[in-house]
Amino acid sequence: MFLDFSTLAPREAYFWMASTITPRPVAWVSSISKTGVTNLAPFSFFQMLTANPPSLMISPLLNSDGSLKDTPRNIEETGEFVVNLVTYGQVEAMNQTSFGYAPGESEFEKCAIPSLASSLVKPPRVAGASVSFECRLARLLPYPEEAPSCIVVFGTVLAAHIDEAIVGENGKVDPARLDLVSRMGADWYGRTQAEGNFELTRPAGWAR
Repeated sequence: MFLDFSTLAPREAYFWMASTITPRPVAWVSSISKTGVTNLAPFSFFQMLTANPPSLMISPLLNSDGSLKDTPRNIEETGEFVVNLVTYGQVEAMNQTSFGYAPGESEFEKCAIPSLASSLVKPPRVAGASVSFECRLARLLPYPEEAPSCIVVFGTVLAAHIDEAIVGENGKVDPARLDLVSRMGADWYGRTQAEGNFELTRPAGWAR
């Protein structure tokens, strides 16, 4: 099968890309508006960028009318956000926060999501998350420039909250204890705890 993307509608392109570029980690992003309303929304267009400086990115799509979703608008206004990683036990709650609540309504409140105060930023973090990254906005980039369809948010990681339950005796994250969900195509999700996981040693001489 050959797909010429110049002939595909955006929705078709989305289907083929989102169904094959998998699994994608889910960023459950908490933010707060300039008036103090908290927001919580999941995004699977999300990834680590570099460790120097520690940075990550999320890429929320624009609303159908071209306006910003609550998350990038809040981040643009306040310069802060938290990326919470979603555990398997939180997947139903995460799914509920994907609903399009009206501006001024807090998903934390509407979906009864327990929260905890962050240490260095104002937006709260999700209680029970295995990992939460407190971030400061580094850059907000509409893309593509001539007719944006999304906003790429680059964040500098200021701090992380790590659940000690996922840390092994060697002081590092134990993949067998980490039970996160990832996005696949359509309504499918993946899970890091899977029998198919395996270790693979890098080639000899690789500089760690």
